[in-house]
Amino acid sequence: MAIKKECVTMLLAGGQGSRLYALTSRVAKPAVTFGGKYKIIDFPLSNCVNSDLDTVGVLTQYQPLLLNDYIGNGQPWDLDRSFGGVHILSPYQAKKGSDWFKGTANAIYQNITFIKQYNPDYVLILSGDHIYKMNYAAMLQYHKQHEADCTIAAIEVPIEEASRFGILNTNKDGSIYEFEEKPKNPKSNLASMGIYIFTASKLYEYLEADAKKEETSNDFGKDVIPEMLRNKEKMFAYKFEGYWKDVGTIDSLFDANMDLLGDMPNFDLKDSDWRIHSRNPIAPPHYVGETGVVKNSIISLGGEIYGTVENSVLSDHVTIKAGAVVKNSVLFSGVTICENAVVENAIIDEGVIVGEGAVVGAKPKAKEKRKIAVIGRGYEVKAKGVVEPGEIVEDKD
Repeated sequence: MAIKKECVTMLLAGGQGSRLYALTSRVAKPAVTFGGKYKIIDFPLSNCVNSDLDTVGVLTQYQPLLLNDYIGNGQPWDLDRSFGGVHILSPYQAKKGSDWFKGTANAIYQNITFIKQYNPDYVLILSGDHIYKMNYAAMLQYHKQHEADCTIAAIEVPIEEASRFGILNTNKDGSIYEFEEKPKNPKSNLASMGIYIFTASKLYEYLEADAKKEETSNDFGKDVIPEMLRNKEKMFAYKFEGYWKDVGTIDSLFDANMDLLGDMPNFDLKDSDWRIHSRNPIAPPHYVGETGVVKNSIISLGGEIYGTVENSVLSDHVTIKAGAVVKNSVLFSGVTICENAVVENAIIDEGVIVGEGAVVGAKPKAKEKRKIAVIGRGYEVKAKGVVEPGEIVEDKD
């Protein structure tokens, strides 16, 4: 019998991430590389252990192999526990049959037995595709102080972007009186972060009711949250102040990587009080050769730099050969940029080879909007080949 846990965390990590195109054709979005040495899922997992929440169910579905392998037994995040720890939860065959997770609420419902075995008082539900540092313990304390049935983390966004999010309309005491899912004319700029704390008994009640409905999307934002509001449940918004980025598009993923650069970066990963943990490769330190030039960039383990790298983020085992130039770009693990190739404003996935003299992306012309070139995993750009700004290329197999 499992030991009781005050709070169990459920991390939704099964998303396809279709707006990342070639970057998620073979991996789930939470397994996409970020910041040189991390995967996107490192951030919610690290937030959990830093918040003293040690029981985490990770719900996978789309292309789960690499993500499952990366998480493993949870040791890098100190989640390899005898009681609790991290557990991979995939759709499974049950007595009444099997089914894919139909929506966020259905994914939690299908794993309600996992939650109940710990007899928690509260359940924290997270998304596995955001970049941020957050103390969930403080949010849990807020939830308890307000004796809430559900607390939703929220952040203020520019009003012109508010229609992209679920918007919370609140009273002065923080209680929520209305939730609008991606409204055309938002009444406020307080956006849901997709982070929920439920009192466990209320969560069970609404998940079981939603599962019995025929007309439902089985989704928290579209179904469960609006239903709780209609029933006048105690719901509060927990305002988050800090860096938070939904990296669900090519531009947002690129911008979040660029936010790590500079002497005073927009998002600082060097905070010793809130470390972001990851599974690190076994590799030697990076090396910058006599012809190598590096400016305002992140270079990871196993890198070899003989060309020029500026304002870029390079993952492990990246090789930049003599005469090659890489500017304003993000290179994933094992990328090779051959002699005299030029890469600018690009995201290049694992194992890509950019041939000698090839050109990938470009600096935008005056008054022209920046366009990010994207190369999918394992692709080879032939010598003197060209990948245009904004072009997305990948192997078709």
